[in-house]
Amino acid sequence: MKPLTQEEIRLEAARTNQAKWYQWGPYLSERQWGTVREDYSSDGSAWDHFTHDQARSRAYRWGEDGILGICDRSQRLCFAIALWNGADPILKERLFGLTGSEGNHGEDVKEYYFYLDSTPTHSYMKGLYKYPQTAFPYEQLVTQNCHRNRHEPEFELIDTGVFDDNSYFDVFVEYAKNEPEDISIQITVINRGRETKDLHLLPTLWFRNTWSWNSDRQKPSLTETKSGNSWQTIQAIHPDLSEQYLYCEGLNEILFTENETNNEKLFGVSNQGKYVKDGINDYIVNGHQQAVNPGKTGTKAAVNYLLTIEPGASKVVRLRLTTSPNFLTPFSSEFEQKISLRQQEANEFYQRITPFKISEDLRNIQRQAFAGMLWSKQFYYYNVDSWLKGDSADKTVAKERKNGRNSEWFHLDNQDIISIPDKWEYPWYAAWDLAFHCIPLAMVDPDFAKHQLDVLTREWFMHPNGQLPAYEWAFGDVNPPVHAWATWRVYKIEQKMFGRSDRLFLERVFQKLMLNFTWWVNRKDVAGRNVFQGGFLGLDNIGVFDRSATLPTGGYIDQSDGTSWMAMYCLNMLTIALELAKTNPVYEDIATKFFEHYLYIANAMNHMGGEEVSLWDESDGFYYDVLHLPNDQQISLKVRSMVGLIPLFAVETIEPEILEKLPNFKLRLEWFIKNRPDLRQNVACMSTNGVGTRRLLAIVSPDKLRRILQKMLDETEFLGEYGIRALSKYHAEHPYIFKANTCEFRVDYEPAESSTGLFGGNSNWRGPVWFPVNFLLIESLQKFHHYLGDDFQVEYPTGSGKMMTLWQVATELSQRAIAIFEKNFAGIRPVYGGTKKFQTDPNWQDLILFYEYFHGDNGAGIGASHQTGWTGLVAKLIQQYGEYL
Repeated sequence: MKPLTQEEIRLEAARTNQAKWYQWGPYLSERQWGTVREDYSSDGSAWDHFTHDQARSRAYRWGEDGILGICDRSQRLCFAIALWNGADPILKERLFGLTGSEGNHGEDVKEYYFYLDSTPTHSYMKGLYKYPQTAFPYEQLVTQNCHRNRHEPEFELIDTGVFDDNSYFDVFVEYAKNEPEDISIQITVINRGRETKDLHLLPTLWFRNTWSWNSDRQKPSLTETKSGNSWQTIQAIHPDLSEQYLYCEGLNEILFTENETNNEKLFGVSNQGKYVKDGINDYIVNGHQQAVNPGKTGTKAAVNYLLTIEPGASKVVRLRLTTSPNFLTPFSSEFEQKISLRQQEANEFYQRITPFKISEDLRNIQRQAFAGMLWSKQFYYYNVDSWLKGDSADKTVAKERKNGRNSEWFHLDNQDIISIPDKWEYPWYAAWDLAFHCIPLAMVDPDFAKHQLDVLTREWFMHPNGQLPAYEWAFGDVNPPVHAWATWRVYKIEQKMFGRSDRLFLERVFQKLMLNFTWWVNRKDVAGRNVFQGGFLGLDNIGVFDRSATLPTGGYIDQSDGTSWMAMYCLNMLTIALELAKTNPVYEDIATKFFEHYLYIANAMNHMGGEEVSLWDESDGFYYDVLHLPNDQQISLKVRSMVGLIPLFAVETIEPEILEKLPNFKLRLEWFIKNRPDLRQNVACMSTNGVGTRRLLAIVSPDKLRRILQKMLDETEFLGEYGIRALSKYHAEHPYIFKANTCEFRVDYEPAESSTGLFGGNSNWRGPVWFPVNFLLIESLQKFHHYLGDDFQVEYPTGSGKMMTLWQVATELSQRAIAIFEKNFAGIRPVYGGTKKFQTDPNWQDLILFYEYFHGDNGAGIGASHQTGWTGLVAKLIQQYGEYL
């Protein structure tokens, strides 16, 4: 066995509580303004209640934000960079973007920043921010996007022309931990323009404001202390944190103020003190000398480095954040050596993760995918009960809030490091996103991945009735139940890659998921027919109607995807129960329970005959939703969408050795095979042995599988050059139209952004390629191949005459998804579409953004630009591609 890499040694030390390597990390949000947590309005208008323009002057209640910053794991002390080019109307302290109402496709960040590297313990991190040298076009971005309609693309920062002549700075920020609480910080600024330019670089240290909301809280302090011949020090004292010292190279002006609201500016009332949050901004930008504290103390401080940089040249600024007060030479040659060493150790670690022979381009894509996953950790703090009641410092809390958003979730008290979908566009956790995040996270840090899955089921997250919180905009919304799937996958990934089988984790989460499963059955199977209705968000606008709202027709919808998700949930729980039963026979009975429930759901999905309209349409060879009208009329909603492919996800194989080890379960299974032919006939191959005498549990039989794949693998329908589309291209020329009363509802193929405002308009499931469902489709085909073997072949693509096994098809689909990010034969990355700068400029073309979803025809990235979260699944696909190449 190969010796552990240094990063693995650190992970083991953290896992066994020998060292606190997780104490500091990139836990700072990139947008705290405009969030539900900071919204104390009467009507829930979060975007308008706390705006970007207010953010530089108004203290946050529940968190902090900054550019490429770090903080301790309780976010008491924060560090980030601020910049001023001499032309902007404000300091660049945080990222700018459009609100949900300002963007023609919803909220959208209008900046360029990249996560380049990170180890799991954050022993080494590197990020890049591109800062224009001309005035940042705030107003132009708002105005241009406001004038565009939903049929037009978004107007991006690069479209303003600020980067056309390379008049910008590349600002690289690197962090290297010497010890868990000794962090070297190196900021490298490169002038990419043709003229010598000045830049104010302001590394900023501040405390999260906890004292304004609670008079019992002791106020922390930052103070300028001793200096050396070539460095200065800021001392940070906090009642709940070890004393910290920020060593700053050079002898520069250090500016101090308070992280407190400028009430006079914003609300026309007196300030609590003389110095306020925007003091440093007003000093630098407006020349207000009195805005900062000459006494060199406060709760927010910044070092003002005025850099003059010639064209193509660079300047380096070095800092060190540590608990040690007695460094005599904080910036000796050891400083640079340590940064280089940590970078080398990161290389060694990632080579261990993917030791297979893959191209350097693929390795770069995977590395940045992991970096995005790890940089997207965030300190998430939200006590709903306190938030609903309001704070002692805020006497104006509207009464309407007591029965408004999230009022039924008063038990929720979150204060943890959580994997976030996108720290600007979605700076909060989302239940089903988080499940997918855990797959690539488990490849590098299974303990963190397990914690994510575990904590969401704990009593300070999960509702007492068993529901998992969806996301802060509406915790009571419903996402597809993929938590059990992720729990099992993380367990198996750790087992394979790290040689550990954490059964305690598996059992602990399983126990809580039984509560969640019961909630699903009681709330979403209203008629008790094992067919599930309503509320399955996550696929947003995929249906004819908003399926989470009251239908314009009245009645309800039996959902093909909803029912399939529940069948998949049953099989995931069955699989976990069988694993646990190996050492505890009690779980055999529980496994039997999930087996039986699965049979009933599968039977309902494939029900033939009787008065009920089946979700399976025999004439079309596809699954559809069924609308039940108040007059008992039933209408099959024949939209060819991901809804009809999700039944493929409900598939598992049972190995013969499992049945031999668990005789009671085997006995029950054989009883059903013999005595319940009515159920068995609608469940695929339960009684037929496959490859290696294994059994198959699947909603979709081999015959149905062939018929579904005929459409899914058809390039004129679902199969795109870069993966499986969420809606068949068939609907480009054949839109689905449904008329109800005087209204017409239609579903058209839209491969890019949505043309409607449904679900905010910033998400579209009517044609684009989405990574989470593509990943599950690939995995499902692999499972089917595991049972059916090489003899079962299908035409790929449909109409080509070329036959492939299901494993080969899965591999092809993986390659199509990976190809979104890869340079093609012409050196073009499809993810960047027609954006020339990203395709040809050497300072842009190898920087990878992991978008929320992708154009169904050309693979261009769409939606949230930093949703490495579930798009980070590409890291797992690349590893698998290298392993089985």
